[in-house]
Amino acid sequence: MSETSDSDFEHRRYAFNSVNKSEYDNVGSDSEEDFSKYLLDRMRQLESRNTLLKEQCDQIESEKRFVESQKLKYEREVRRLQAEIDRLKTVPLVVATVMDVVNEEKVLVRSSTGPQFIVNVSQYLDEGSLAPGAKVALNQQTLAIVEVIPTKEDPEVSAMEVLESQNVGYEDVGGLDAQIKELIESVELPLTKPETFIRIGITPPKGVLLFGAPGTGKTLLAKAVAHRTEATFIRVVGSELIQKYIGDGAKLVRELFDMARKKSPSIIFIDELDAIASRRLNDTNGADREVQRTLMQLLAEMDGFENRGDVRIIAATNRLDVLDPAILRPGRFDRIVNVPMPDEESRANIMRIHTRSMSLAEDIDFTRLAKLTETASGADLNAIAMEAGMLAVRFDRDSVTMADFIESVQKVMSKTETKKESLPEGMFI
Repeated sequence: MSETSDSDFEHRRYAFNSVNKSEYDNVGSDSEEDFSKYLLDRMRQLESRNTLLKEQCDQIESEKRFVESQKLKYEREVRRLQAEIDRLKTVPLVVATVMDVVNEEKVLVRSSTGPQFIVNVSQYLDEGSLAPGAKVALNQQTLAIVEVIPTKEDPEVSAMEVLESQNVGYEDVGGLDAQIKELIESVELPLTKPETFIRIGITPPKGVLLFGAPGTGKTLLAKAVAHRTEATFIRVVGSELIQKYIGDGAKLVRELFDMARKKSPSIIFIDELDAIASRRLNDTNGADREVQRTLMQLLAEMDGFENRGDVRIIAATNRLDVLDPAILRPGRFDRIVNVPMPDEESRANIMRIHTRSMSLAEDIDFTRLAKLTETASGADLNAIAMEAGMLAVRFDRDSVTMADFIESVQKVMSKTETKKESLPEGMFI
């Protein structure tokens, strides 16, 4: 660009001088004033031309810098994509489990395909991380250990931890004062005042089993315990421990208790225990045998060779009669608490609890309502209160009247009686 500009400039200067010389010869007798004016005009033209060329030069320089920046950007993108391609083309690693540490350089491992190998260890790995049971990654060709795979909790187990604080307290449970006392002594005191048991010289109860008809408040009691204690609360339904493949259910139980021990003090609440702990029989199929394997792992975790630590267990069931005797023995469930159907006084208290946030008329008689709901459970009473409120909403009233409750009792109790009549005698819903 500089050579072309210099030659062009010389050419223009020569032409200018030639023109000026001819013009100077022609003017002859013209006045010096006209000639000076001509020169000034010519200089302005050249200055304007020079300014234009500078602007064009600046624009070209700006475009050049932009192109260079784009070039760097695309070069970085190319390097990133090349690194990604190289990463995807790397040889896959074989997952194995450490069985034993032979020495500083040799480790006995079992690969994911089954065979056992004595392999070398990378010098960049921490020797303390190669404990028996640790998962490692092996080079596919040399089978040397190149990486220790960090252990993580199973997502299914992590999801069982109750992170949100429960908004249910013992004051929200009506008619179960004796049962609440049992829970406080068996679950809360060992966690909040362990020195009391040490002073007396006894071991606190390891587990509490709540049994009773549906809707009597077993799960509600567990929620109240979760609200009262600052311990980690883990909730699991018995059917969640039943897995499709052999060994998965036992593994899930083992990881559940491992997480409870790591986050102790903790409380494990097993709802619908009869789904996993039903009585073992001789005549079983493959599915039943897998459930029994899971049950045996649960029995071992509750009271086996290893110390359970500061972990308390609460379980709930509707069918105490079908549970395996091994899980009912002391040492696993030291307290078996019956949660009965509410009596008349309890029903009145439960109705007051369920209606304390409702706008009630002055004619509400809880004693009469308790007499009308003789066979109702706590869940039935909650449904009666809700149905009475819906009647007030339907007719756009400002408060719930006694007539609404009477109609609600007739509606809910008729459904409850129909369900009970359709079931075999003595069977819980």
